[in-house]
Amino acid sequence: MHLLITGGTGFIGQALCPTLVQAGHRVSVLTRNRRRANRTLPGVTAVETLDGIQADAVINLAGEPLAAGRWTDARKQCLRESRLGITRQLHAWIAQQPAGQRPAVLISGSAVGYYGDRGDTALTEAASAGNDFSAVLCRDWEAEAHAIAALGPRVSWVRTGIVLDRDGGALARMLPAFRFGGGGRFGDGRHWMSWIHRTDMVALLLWLLRHGEPGAYNATAPTPVTNAEFARTLAQVLHRPVLLSLPGRLLRLGFGEMADLLLISQRVLPQRALDTGFRFQYVQLEAALRAILQR
Repeated sequence: MHLLITGGTGFIGQALCPTLVQAGHRVSVLTRNRRRANRTLPGVTAVETLDGIQADAVINLAGEPLAAGRWTDARKQCLRESRLGITRQLHAWIAQQPAGQRPAVLISGSAVGYYGDRGDTALTEAASAGNDFSAVLCRDWEAEAHAIAALGPRVSWVRTGIVLDRDGGALARMLPAFRFGGGGRFGDGRHWMSWIHRTDMVALLLWLLRHGEPGAYNATAPTPVTNAEFARTLAQVLHRPVLLSLPGRLLRLGFGEMADLLLISQRVLPQRALDTGFRFQYVQLEAALRAILQR
């Protein structure tokens, strides 16, 4: 199978692309930096345009990191364009293909931010969207992907939680403080964190290529935890104390609206994946963290 990946040099893509290559697939990565892609993703074909490309399936993961700096108006526009713009580009490219040569499958990114701040409510894929910036961004991103279904591909989108591995993402940013005994909860720690081991994230994407159905899938482990539980578990695995907490008001003072990523509560369950046969390798947070940090 020939797969086109956007966002292939990102945190998830760097694990996904080698797995696809090892499975015998031909992989093309759409990128603005071919040199970087060729250096970090051996075995793939890096392309800067879609001209002349034909693919059996597309996995669309492109998007600027949400947690990189304050959400100024300019930054918000960049976050939107990096997601919606590339999805519109894919729409135009697929529309130009002869009907019999269009990709059969599109798996497109989204995030659990779709749900907004929902307290202790258990959220399956049937839950409604929130109304904060992240929620509107995810809703609009999903709508752009859904529009491509009219061209023939089976379109699924993944509402991804906090992806855990040691060499990137949220965990890599937390580890220095926790290793030195300076880690702790955010705010009162009662808000829910929906997480997934990167190995399971990649496995879910591969599973969706063959077994997915149209619509949304939550890409989270079946056992979300509170922020306080996450901090205690990480400290325990590292054999460090939990001494500190960061008050929500200080986080908002330092990060502005972007602090929502650290403080809002989303208790998300991967109901559709479980109901249709996907099995997670890492269900409990402690086992996931031990697999990451003790290997």
